[in-house]
Amino acid sequence: MMKKLVMLVLFISLAVLAACGNDDNASGGDEIKMLDVVFNVPKTAKVDETVELKANVTYGDEKVKEAEEVVFEYWEKGDEDNSTKVDAKNNGDGTYTAEVAFDHEGIFEMYAHTTAEGLHKMPKKSITVEKGSDTKN
Repeated sequence: MMKKLVMLVLFISLAVLAACGNDDNASGGDEIKMLDVVFNVPKTAKVDETVELKANVTYGDEKVKEAEEVVFEYWEKGDEDNSTKVDAKNNGDGTYTAEVAFDHEGIFEMYAHTTAEGLHKMPKKSITVEKGSDTKN
């Protein structure tokens, strides 16, 4: 009797382990895709220099050519309440750009607010704006 009980417990244990270990396609094979935003900003700029802000947006391995929204928001470090928002231009190739210029020196922080495929990401970067060079002849 004891031998049969041990065999039954072993059989049930193996069945449970086999069911748990074979879960590769339990979700129907759907790949989980992630929204990714690579935010490109120069590390430094000069006062009044035009700077390009660029977001490369992908969903899984695919470029997002029609994001619901891409807005760049920037402010001087420590003064986020006085931020400026700029709508990005859709370049049609998964990249979104805007040009900005800073009228004084300082460290400016910024977000690339991006909404696509029902998801929202907001990578953050910063840029150091330095005094422009005075050219005298």
